[in-house]
Amino acid sequence: MRPTDSVKQIICIKWGVRYSADYVNRLYAMTARHTSPPFQMYCFTDDSAGIRSEIACRPLPELGCPVPASSPGKWKKIALWSRSLGDVTGTVLFIDLDSIITGSLDDFFTFGQPDDVILARNWVKPLQRLGQTSVFRFTVGAHPYLLEDFRRNPEYFAGTCHFEQHYVTRHVRTGVKFWPNPWVRHFRLHCLGAWPLRYVRPAVLPVGARIVTFPGGNCDPADISAGHLTGFATPEAPLTHLRSTIFSHHLSLKQKYNRIKNYMLPVPWVVEHWRE
Repeated sequence: MRPTDSVKQIICIKWGVRYSADYVNRLYAMTARHTSPPFQMYCFTDDSAGIRSEIACRPLPELGCPVPASSPGKWKKIALWSRSLGDVTGTVLFIDLDSIITGSLDDFFTFGQPDDVILARNWVKPLQRLGQTSVFRFTVGAHPYLLEDFRRNPEYFAGTCHFEQHYVTRHVRTGVKFWPNPWVRHFRLHCLGAWPLRYVRPAVLPVGARIVTFPGGNCDPADISAGHLTGFATPEAPLTHLRSTIFSHHLSLKQKYNRIKNYMLPVPWVVEHWRE
């Protein structure tokens, strides 16, 4: 953190209806439990209804070009690299709404050099040294070319990079750094475990994890806290789930496979941490 940045600044972004104000409020509560004061959270959003008053809501920054239609990436996040974010200046830590904070955030503000762009690792493709923008730190206005270049040819960059986090990793001119491995963990890869284990033990919280991320959109904290993966049945005891799946006359073989593969037990630590 810069010497002049006495207040730790955390930002998030919310647009559309994918995530409710409840996600913003829970993120704030988790931040408050795990951050030494003073700190301030900002939410860039198109709808501030229901967001608690301690959070400073600001309008969504302008992307300035059409959102690529043929790419799965969350390209609206690129607007955060604008030359200005209004009254939000200096060093900021971005955290995705579908994250669970389980440990201190203080070191995220002091790790590395003040001007570094620091990302989580993309654990799905570790050999490619790609970043994951579920949790990243940057200096507001320091890399406006990321947005300006994208605006000139959004379809090209969406077609070659596919995801905004790949675009950021490859195009920050000074290069990016990564958080220490234990700090940011991927729920499916580091917590849930292989599918046979999901019938005998709940997902684990790795030692040293401070933030658990849920990239991909197919396992939200709200569903995990209820004891099931997004899009799958409500919780059942392991044997009940196996019997109802295997002997079902309404499911195809593929559907049965997916139901068995995506089974999980309730996760107590998610309930403990993902709350206001």
